[in-house]
Amino acid sequence: MIFVKIFNEISKRDVARVGGKGASLGEMTNAGILVPPGFVVLAAAFDRFLEETDLDVEIEAFLHKMNHKDINSVERVSTQIRDLIARAEFPKDIGSEILNEFSKLKIPYVAVRSSATAEDSTVASWAGELESFLNTTKDTLLENVKKCWSSLFTPRAIFYRFEKKLHTTKVSVAVIVQAMIQSQVSGICFTVHPVTKDYDQMVIEAGYGLGEAIVGGKITPDTYVIHKKDWDILDKNIVEQKMMIVKDKERNIEKQVSQSKQEEQKLSDVQMLHLSKLCQRIEEHYNSPQDIEWAIDSSDKIWILQSRPITTL
Repeated sequence: MIFVKIFNEISKRDVARVGGKGASLGEMTNAGILVPPGFVVLAAAFDRFLEETDLDVEIEAFLHKMNHKDINSVERVSTQIRDLIARAEFPKDIGSEILNEFSKLKIPYVAVRSSATAEDSTVASWAGELESFLNTTKDTLLENVKKCWSSLFTPRAIFYRFEKKLHTTKVSVAVIVQAMIQSQVSGICFTVHPVTKDYDQMVIEAGYGLGEAIVGGKITPDTYVIHKKDWDILDKNIVEQKMMIVKDKERNIEKQVSQSKQEEQKLSDVQMLHLSKLCQRIEEHYNSPQDIEWAIDSSDKIWILQSRPITTL
């Protein structure tokens, strides 16, 4: 059985096999959007892992006796389940398939991200609930894939499952392995204004370094508002940024932004409009408002890292 698919073998119809994030990356790759190359470890790999280790039975028993309204009960069960997964042996055939596909990328670092199979629909978005591991090397790849599997059982993910009434639904997790972009500037684009819900405006958030600083709430990004009909820049809120997250050897560190750049606009007007038109193209492809993660590398190339439906409109 094949447990790995490269992005151009995947489309938006494959959510059940590759999760919402994986399906989106495959869909955009095939639509000609510049997405960092990579592959998805199918949800079937996680399912097989649980079955052959008999962890599926033990996990079911833990979840059944848990009181999901008691945070101590949820945290205790989460720790027990994640410890079980951490100690279990990684299936050798699946591991060799993953490492073989990684070698074809011919790059030293990848981002490893969880992709739940019941995610990024108009009902539920697992954004921020599951785990990601940046700057992963060959040596830590299988360990981080396993951590992504077990992140389906973090306290946040368990609470989320009950909140969205998915606790009686079979939820599995695929894992994305994708070329790591060492971004100079990164951020998010909402193709519809997320606050005013104006469909003629899009909002871009931008900060220096890796996007984890924005997603993790460690910095306040610049915010730009663009009119989608005539491409006027309607508003710019430029924020001083003193810290950014960057790669240092095998890990990510917080680094001070040089004094001369701290108060500068993070995206030039030209970059802003280029990115806006690219995000408009993605919205038109999906025919629905999108929440898009993007990054700009040292050669000023714009990469799209993820696109999901905006679920709050």
